[in-house]
Amino acid sequence: MRIVVTRPAGQDDDLAGRLEAVGHEVVRCPLIAIEPVGDDPVDVSSYDWVVVTSANGARELLRRATGAMPRLAAIGPATAAALGGADLVPSVATQEGLLAELPQPAGRVLFAAAEGARRLLPDELGADVLVLYRTRELRVDVLPDGDLYLLASASAARALATHGTGLPVVTIGPETSRAARAGRLDVVAEAQEHSTDGLVAAVASVAS
Repeated sequence: MRIVVTRPAGQDDDLAGRLEAVGHEVVRCPLIAIEPVGDDPVDVSSYDWVVVTSANGARELLRRATGAMPRLAAIGPATAAALGGADLVPSVATQEGLLAELPQPAGRVLFAAAEGARRLLPDELGADVLVLYRTRELRVDVLPDGDLYLLASASAARALATHGTGLPVVTIGPETSRAARAGRLDVVAEAQEHSTDGLVAAVASVAS
């Protein structure tokens, strides 16, 4: 199959390599770009937990964090790996899943995420919110042809929807699927595990 990967430039090597290793042709077409928000140090030492909801947020947190690191909650395995390990990775990689497994009372919590991230978890916990980066949606002159588009974020789904395409898409999870369907994209599979492994498995389910 010819598969279009829409992850940001420089963040698509692992996924592209995994797909090529099982015989797919991969076309890279970044539809989003990641932009850091600020460079000031962030003192995390006064918190009981820091909750991180993406690998991009993890990298930015580590770049800017000062003081003794408290317990870390990562929304999924990729985020935990970017942190170098986490004290909590929920079995369901969503804010709902994280909230369900975070010990209560959680104490003082820092919610480190993207600009415009869902506020379910910080609202429920009364957490401080730290915006570490923003996601910029991109336009391309001509969308590449392919059998499938892979969407690893709601922002990528929205970016693809603005171009208009009848090609089927595979998404990384429910939030991405909701954004894709809202943009009238044809979601043919959703990853059961919200990770690169999950995307590869979802592609296999379509290709079989």
